[in-house]
Amino acid sequence: MAFNLRQKSDCRWDLVSLGEVMLRFDPGDRRVSTARSFEVSEGGGEYNVARGLRRCFGLHTAVVTAVVDNPVGRLLEDLMLQGGVDQSLVRWVDSDGVGRTVRNGLNFTERGFGVRAALGSSDRGNSATSQLKAGQIDWEEIFGKHGARWFHTGGIFCALSESTPEVAMEAIKAARKHGTVVSYDLNYRASLWQSIGGKKRAQEVNRGLAPLIDVMLGNEEDFSAALGFEVAGLDEHISQIETASFKQMIEKAVKEFPFKVVATTLRKAVTATRNDWGAICWQDGKFYESRRYDNLEIFDRVGGGDSFASGLIYGFLSGQGAQWAVECGAAHGALAMTTPGDTSMATLKDVTQLMRGLGARIAR
Repeated sequence: MAFNLRQKSDCRWDLVSLGEVMLRFDPGDRRVSTARSFEVSEGGGEYNVARGLRRCFGLHTAVVTAVVDNPVGRLLEDLMLQGGVDQSLVRWVDSDGVGRTVRNGLNFTERGFGVRAALGSSDRGNSATSQLKAGQIDWEEIFGKHGARWFHTGGIFCALSESTPEVAMEAIKAARKHGTVVSYDLNYRASLWQSIGGKKRAQEVNRGLAPLIDVMLGNEEDFSAALGFEVAGLDEHISQIETASFKQMIEKAVKEFPFKVVATTLRKAVTATRNDWGAICWQDGKFYESRRYDNLEIFDRVGGGDSFASGLIYGFLSGQGAQWAVECGAAHGALAMTTPGDTSMATLKDVTQLMRGLGARIAR
């Protein structure tokens, strides 16, 4: 294995995530702009990984985030309780009554269908999590006193404000000090960076953190936009993207940065509801590829990458090795996109059956 994992007996948590948890408003079969009712759930890139590891894979996880103490925040709490992620590290912030100074983030997401792409519209400015600052979280207590085997954060959290990259940096340094493996999902979102410097700022932040990351995650757009590594043939079929040009990009990345593992999903959106899907992982100079899920039927694509990440991390935490880990991640991500919401509804049995190539016959 490319890294040494802390002993489970020495750690309170298998994984700790750092990121914002938002309320997701889903208009169902309608569009956001024409909806008259919404289904509400919780979600957030970094949180989704912790939840997937808890609910699907049965590991003990926690989330570091900030939530306003009002009825909306307590709705978030109630949803997170259903997800089973430890909330003892949540920072509760007093409400000012109307959200002038601090609020909870909202995310309106329509699924897309056929030629109409999925669409997300965030309403998260001035959120409690975006106002986190270095020195507010006792990382020594988290990683030193209690212990975590793995720490996960990413580019979405770092794009929330000027202060959040500093929080991520101090968390990563504390995790590394105590032997905790650090993963980072680039998760480039142009809408989050556009008013604070765009791609240039995104690359400054992500390249500043990259030397401290053990496991770097992202798709081809993430590596290009967030780290500045160009990928030829982004509009080609998935089976072509994953070969020479993409592998060369990963090889460039690992020459510049001391990543121990690099993993990415490979997606070709044939339509919003049919995607070609797969994944690739680099470790110790060797590439490992998952099976292909060509023409995969999509119910809700949001969260597929996060579920890939949780499956991959589970593979490494359970000592299965890179090939098993990338297969687990790809299968979990594929299953997550067959159900609504950001978070996975799959079980470990579902994942392992899909990895074994079992079909979609009814189980009864």
